[in-house]
Amino acid sequence: MTALICSVIVFVLLVFFVIGTYNNLVTMRQNVREAWSAIETELRRRFDLIPNLVETVKGYASHEHDTLEDVIKARNSAISNISSPEAMAASQNVLTGALTKLMALSEAYPQLKANENFNQLQNELGDTETRISSARRFYNANVKDFNSAVESFPNVLFAGSMGFHPQPYFGTDNAAAFEPVQVSFGSTQSQGSPQVLKLNPQKAEEHENK
Repeated sequence: MTALICSVIVFVLLVFFVIGTYNNLVTMRQNVREAWSAIETELRRRFDLIPNLVETVKGYASHEHDTLEDVIKARNSAISNISSPEAMAASQNVLTGALTKLMALSEAYPQLKANENFNQLQNELGDTETRISSARRFYNANVKDFNSAVESFPNVLFAGSMGFHPQPYFGTDNAAAFEPVQVSFGSTQSQGSPQVLKLNPQKAEEHENK
């Protein structure tokens, strides 16, 4: 009788443990999804700004056809991959490269560089990149917590069978590398300073902490 009671107690405790673990993993997975949703919101804002930026540049540098077309192609490709962190990370790199060339045109066209609409769009795009960086860090932090829970013992014994699998990081396979790539267009306050697209995770972090 004592052995039976002990067995029942162990079984009940095990059931409660599994239920608690399941609920915890559900909450953590939902946190990951919500964090990715925040990234999607900022990415869509970025995509909405790009056509206006391209049209503004076209008014001063219409013969730069290849550069303008590359930006639109990269944007459209990124839009098609927005639901996948892995594919989106690759698309981000291509789009950033295309935008780098586009923004560099302002140095060759002084009238474009002085255009108020161009500067406004440039600032809005820069602000959006900062928000993407922040959202990316938040997402990767949630992914790290979720993956650690899924892959740790004893959760790893049954997490997979309950539908919980490690989630991809956005832009990195290294769980410790949470520093997002910051896109900086330079200062628009001085007409003499170059507005160059720079990729510098360390400086981005310093900027966000100021």
